[in-house]
Amino acid sequence: MKLEKLLVLFLFTLFTFYACNKEEIIVIINDPSSTYEQYGLPFQSVPATEDIIMYEVNLRAFSPEGNLQGVINRLDEIEALGVNVIWLMPIHPIGQVNSVNSPYSVKDYKTIGSEYGSLEDLRSLTDAAHERGIAVIMDWVANHTSWDNAWISNKSWYTQDNSGNIIHPAGTNWLDVADLNYDNTKMREAMIDALKYWIFEANIDGFRCDYADGVPFDFWKQAWISIGLIPDRKFILFAEGTRGDHFDAGFDLNFGWQFYGALKDAFNGQSTNKVSTAHNNEYSNLRTGKHWVRFTTNHDESAWDATPISLFKGNDGALAASVVTIFTGGVPLIYGSQEVGAVNNIPFFSNSSINWNTNSKMLSTYKTILQFYSASEVSRKGLNIFYKDDNVVNFKKTFNTEEMVVIVNVRNTTINYNVPIELKNTTWMDVMNQNTFTLEQQIVLKPFQFYILKK
Repeated sequence: MKLEKLLVLFLFTLFTFYACNKEEIIVIINDPSSTYEQYGLPFQSVPATEDIIMYEVNLRAFSPEGNLQGVINRLDEIEALGVNVIWLMPIHPIGQVNSVNSPYSVKDYKTIGSEYGSLEDLRSLTDAAHERGIAVIMDWVANHTSWDNAWISNKSWYTQDNSGNIIHPAGTNWLDVADLNYDNTKMREAMIDALKYWIFEANIDGFRCDYADGVPFDFWKQAWISIGLIPDRKFILFAEGTRGDHFDAGFDLNFGWQFYGALKDAFNGQSTNKVSTAHNNEYSNLRTGKHWVRFTTNHDESAWDATPISLFKGNDGALAASVVTIFTGGVPLIYGSQEVGAVNNIPFFSNSSINWNTNSKMLSTYKTILQFYSASEVSRKGLNIFYKDDNVVNFKKTFNTEEMVVIVNVRNTTINYNVPIELKNTTWMDVMNQNTFTLEQQIVLKPFQFYILKK
């Protein structure tokens, strides 16, 4: 056994800590990772949280084949967007009992579903992504399993009703899955072991955790402390949830639902001031290094609600909404399909195929926007000065000596916008066309027109 593993085993044996504001004592008594050998070299370029540009892949729609090789085949296109983190939706085998064919019904945590490929395919993907400076995170379903997962033979690993029957997650209609019991220590250890399996066996760089609210705080704390003891690694930990304690548990990221709601309201006729209010609310008292993920869609929204083209009233509206989302602050998320303006809902319980050639103009615009964001520190780290207006989102960002200005008309009508006093008669470079642009007393904004301006 390597010296590092002996050290980690020693630390695990001795390590005991109290969860923040909790009465439970979490004791880590072993190190399942000692049974795994690291595949490849740990990725040393995992981006700082504030520098992440995330790209979500729905494998069943991403390519006609619907598999991991389809993602490998398009890595150059993903890289060209400026992306540095890929989030793979679940790639495990799907349960067949009570099945609705959801990838969130996991039959085996340590196997890749045959429809997606093999362990070698995942290794090839992480290798190729890492060569391009891109980290890869997996979608992780910790709240429940399929009814035919092998764990089901351990009845005490699952939540039961008063009659001793295993139940589906309370308060949901998810009849295809069985709820896990986090009072069971053995189940917890098996879950952490499964997380580590992919870190070692496929060189995965982190996890997006589905329905994190359904899993106790103290488990997440235990899991991330355990993962964090793996030497020479940095991980991206992303919660899907609304509980206030996920950042305290060790997650780096969570979905900015308040901001997303305010953005939709603004594009539906309400005041754009809701956007700045939502941003300030989400970042009020947020610890350094923690961030909200900002998006105009994701797999759930595009499957069950509508795509950005529908929600934001066409291609121009979808792009305008993305500009607000990307530059206001937080970590931008692009869901594979939005960059080519997918119109129809995109399922993930069944296969479909994105037409990547449908909207080259929109794709080119996304590339320009995201490449600038990737290269611009003020875009990613700047402090906002918001200028109030009911119809136009307008803010300036400053970082050290850098400045930039964003102006977005969220209306499907022409707006004569009175430029704020601070910005009047200032001259900038228009990022989208590299032309010089002067903000005079008033500017005319066409429907959904936007400006990204830099000094």
